[in-house]
Amino acid sequence: MQPFALNYARPAVELEAAIPYVYDTGLQLNVLLDGRVAASDFGLLREVGTTTSTAGSKTHFDD
Repeated sequence: MQPFALNYARPAVELEAAIPYVYDTGLQLNVLLDGRVAASDFGLLREVGTTTSTAGSKTHFDD
């Protein structure tokens, strides 16, 4: 017998977009490649919605 959830489970969709920021452990913020804080780039925020950090949990935002 197959568990009910396996009939509906789908693998996570992998995005093929390049993320223009990286996590800086010293600042504990996402920063752009030029060193600016990613949350201060309003154009980036309009495009991606948030700059979710992968440090800790997905519920922390750099805003």
